[in-house]
Amino acid sequence: MSLAAEGKSPAAASDAAAPGAAGPPAAGHVVLDITGMTCAACAGRVEAALRRVPGVASASVNLALERADVAVTAAEVTPAALAAAVERTGFGAQPRATSAAERRRDEEAREQERLFAERQQLRHLVVAAALTLPLVLPMVAAPFGAHWHFDPWFELALATPVQLVVGARFYKAAFAALRAGSGNMDLLVALGTTAAYLFSLAMVLTRGEAATGHLYFEGSAAVITLVVFGKWLEARAKRGTTAAIRALMTLRPERARVLRDGGEVEIGIDAVRAGDRVVVRPGERIPVDGTVAEGESEADESLVTGESVPVVKRPGDKVTAGALNGVGRLIVAAVAVGEDTTLARIIRLVENAQAGKAPVQRLVDRVSAVFVPAVVLIALVAFAGWLVAGQGLESALVAAVSVLVIACPCALGLATPAALVAGTGAAARAGILVKDIEALERAAAVDTVVFDKTGTLTEGRPALTEAVPLDPALDRDTLLRLAAAVQTGSEHPLAAAVLAAVPQVALAPVADFRALVGRGVVGTVEGRRVAIGNRDLMAELGIDLAAASPVLDRIEAEARTAVVVAADGRAIGVLGIADPLRPESAAAVALLAARGVRAEMLTGDSEAVAAKVAGALGLSAYRASVKPADKSGALAALKAAGRTPAMVGDGINDAPALAAAEVGIALGTGADVAVEAAPVTLMRADPRLVAAALDISRRTVRKIRQNLFWAFVYNVIGLPLAAFGVLTPALAGAAMAMSSVSVVTNSLWLKRWRPDFSATAGEPHR
Repeated sequence: MSLAAEGKSPAAASDAAAPGAAGPPAAGHVVLDITGMTCAACAGRVEAALRRVPGVASASVNLALERADVAVTAAEVTPAALAAAVERTGFGAQPRATSAAERRRDEEAREQERLFAERQQLRHLVVAAALTLPLVLPMVAAPFGAHWHFDPWFELALATPVQLVVGARFYKAAFAALRAGSGNMDLLVALGTTAAYLFSLAMVLTRGEAATGHLYFEGSAAVITLVVFGKWLEARAKRGTTAAIRALMTLRPERARVLRDGGEVEIGIDAVRAGDRVVVRPGERIPVDGTVAEGESEADESLVTGESVPVVKRPGDKVTAGALNGVGRLIVAAVAVGEDTTLARIIRLVENAQAGKAPVQRLVDRVSAVFVPAVVLIALVAFAGWLVAGQGLESALVAAVSVLVIACPCALGLATPAALVAGTGAAARAGILVKDIEALERAAAVDTVVFDKTGTLTEGRPALTEAVPLDPALDRDTLLRLAAAVQTGSEHPLAAAVLAAVPQVALAPVADFRALVGRGVVGTVEGRRVAIGNRDLMAELGIDLAAASPVLDRIEAEARTAVVVAADGRAIGVLGIADPLRPESAAAVALLAARGVRAEMLTGDSEAVAAKVAGALGLSAYRASVKPADKSGALAALKAAGRTPAMVGDGINDAPALAAAEVGIALGTGADVAVEAAPVTLMRADPRLVAAALDISRRTVRKIRQNLFWAFVYNVIGLPLAAFGVLTPALAGAAMAMSSVSVVTNSLWLKRWRPDFSATAGEPHR
């Protein structure tokens, strides 16, 4: 069943519910644009607020896209009421615009806001790093026997801007979490760094120079700097995911020409209705899903099929919104418009598949929610216990501060960012760009890699593979020069393949050139009437193919495109054209097999071509003639079967599947939309890097888990010792610093990683 025949989508229903419509919306879905969210806990609070509204069945907040999808069961639940519920939690909300043009403008405005926020975070990061570096130098030098410290007042001057200016965001977020009755990493960071900073400040104010060696400014500053770095990475990843949506939106024209009252009228795309006859001129994008009513042309439908060869369109053929029209003028009878077009549905597929939360981060947030009140309680109990024991206010205060200092989440805050920095840096040097930091964790569990064919396993462009002269008096070079000369006037990809195979020599001029849509070209070269095309063109010209048939049959049986060259009314040669496999594709499949990872293929190409590629590469499975929605469905089926799939592609048509997979991997040489939709991009068109990406992800995740273990071990052992007075604040600070050094040192081993393309390299999947 076609996408256009599936009925109204949830997004379409939500748009119908937006303000501006008369009366309340019908029961269904409402989409809200949310502003002000900074973390997963924020999204959780928005979800909780929406679920408390009477008549709401469910609510899901997409942090990356900054939107909430709400399922309502009662017609009286208005978008305004839902927005008001969100705003009472301290976040902004507004119903999503109904017009495609308005939505595009709103998205562009939000993008400017995101870019400004990202740049502001980068400025804070640079300032914090510059001020923190001198503070951590003594800590780094201590294990090597260099025991020296800066003047306490100088340390205070360096740490104060980091704590109060750069760290202000954590105080705001911590206050919001407290107001909502929850704990998160922001609260943990704010509490721990404040304890270390205030204790150090008190020491400087009361002891002056004598406080040297008993300060913990470096701990508070380092935690804030590294957590800000992690937040900056998150902001970049968030902006990358929304860029995929914007790129898809640009494929849809904002205006269309329709036939009304005997003439062409240009109107906004939102005013086009099903049944309208839409005029599409040469070189324009088709604005609606529909059927060709008049005209003949070729359309580039790569966003649907993934194939680079244009598809012939004649009356009765279907066309897809966003496809690029060729040289002919078409009149299209609109079948699906607006939010019901295939392109709109692809946009929704990408939107709905991109939300996700890292399990490790959820674990840290859950632990933090319990850890923070537990630490405060331990500190209060220690303070009271020492007072009751008659040890005096100073001893009680030292014990309480020791508890807070050793609980300062240095190692906990460093555990994930330090490993991610080292892992992503090593990956980048190998040509693997990780834009979504959660992708590293998800990739570690991948047991199935699904490849697109065209442009991923193959070169993505037709190339001449064979030229067979049929005339004994004609050699191969002469045949190619004659074929290339007549095709100099054609922009067809098959013509480009022939021209690319001819040495750079002067070609004879072509006269009386004609391009016959879907069949080939004809022209006069050196006084000879030359025709190049398929069997249909030869039959139309009355050319006997008896001598050419054996060669044609053989080439077509090998899943290649066969083209006949005729001159002066007889066939003189046959050209074989195909999309060749990348030289590295077979090795890429072998590398995955060595790691215990299945390699499969989804392609929009024919069964014959798919079977040939799968056999040549030794793929575990394949599916042919697959459309974008089917690719997403195939990924969903793999998940339902208990597999953890990654998708590798390079085309617009791959964007939904890249977003739907556990990990999307795009070739950087592919379409921008595919690159933006995928959290992992291979900067070289080398599919062997897929196995390397899985290797570095597994190593990085293992380092994260090791780091978290060490971070918790120091706290589990240190907290009781601090509470019972065994650890002074100085020793507690040393333990805190040691935990940080352990985490960072463990993470730095990742910098030595390099991809290994030997057949047995890497780690088998467990």
